[in-house]
Amino acid sequence: MRMKAFIASLLATSLLGACQILPPAPHAPAKTPAGVAQPSLDKVPAATPCKDQDDWNEATAPRHVFGNTWYVGTCGISVLLVATPEGHVLIDGATAKAAPHVLASLHALGVDPRDVRVLLSSHEHNDHVGGLAQLQAATGAPLFARKTAMPALRLGRGDRSDPQFGIHEGFPPIADVRELVDGGISLGGLRISAHAMPGHTPGATTWSWDSCDGGQCRHMVHADSISAISDDTFRYSDHPDYVAAFRAGLDTLAALPCDILMTPHPGGSDLWPRLRGEAPLVDTNACRAYADQGREGLATRLDKERKGTAP
Repeated sequence: MRMKAFIASLLATSLLGACQILPPAPHAPAKTPAGVAQPSLDKVPAATPCKDQDDWNEATAPRHVFGNTWYVGTCGISVLLVATPEGHVLIDGATAKAAPHVLASLHALGVDPRDVRVLLSSHEHNDHVGGLAQLQAATGAPLFARKTAMPALRLGRGDRSDPQFGIHEGFPPIADVRELVDGGISLGGLRISAHAMPGHTPGATTWSWDSCDGGQCRHMVHADSISAISDDTFRYSDHPDYVAAFRAGLDTLAALPCDILMTPHPGGSDLWPRLRGEAPLVDTNACRAYADQGREGLATRLDKERKGTAP
């Protein structure tokens, strides 16, 4: 009964639409205030290839993605800096061990961590939010999250509603977690929209925004993880409402305007070869293809549960 009540709340929350506005107003003049440095690669040495692109904690140089969007994560975990004239947004925090690498990347770009005004996260697992407590202490920025993710973020661990509850270790609790009144956030003329994508975790969230460079604008999407995996206890087929919410999130993802796809693990969107120019950075079909991959994975998982080859 508790799980059914939770799912009902989850579905209701995902249907809400409102707007979280942070000062200044979103249509403030595009003028850089004194002290708010914009990222620059001028003093950053050329990035060398990662020894292990799946290593969560291996440091790597920051990279420019497009327009106001920068990669400041590790070889195996994405952390994104989205810059505005009135301060910056940081999406995800990597692991607790990797948080100093993220801060080093900000400094390398000439960004004062105190100019980060907003923290966001994809989903509530230690490999993506483990460093957020340290990053919050360094930036002073609040973390905005959907209501379903807030208890885990504040406690430092999820509960049995998370399919991977028995797999992931806990993480340092985050002190200042504020409810995202769905819809998204606005800062310095930038609008970042939140899209509920429960499935990988109950609070999983995809973020989208527009970025312009030299008169050319692109739809940016940081799509959350879509894999239907669990510990030895959770069975997706035991929770049909959760499966329905999973599928609805994938439908939302497939329908998003999407030019440049990024994911919490850079390998999930082949980001490294794309940033090296070995594959197209822009692919307007990328979100649909990624959503199809998630649907196929979910169908495979449900089939294994029916056959008794998965929990």
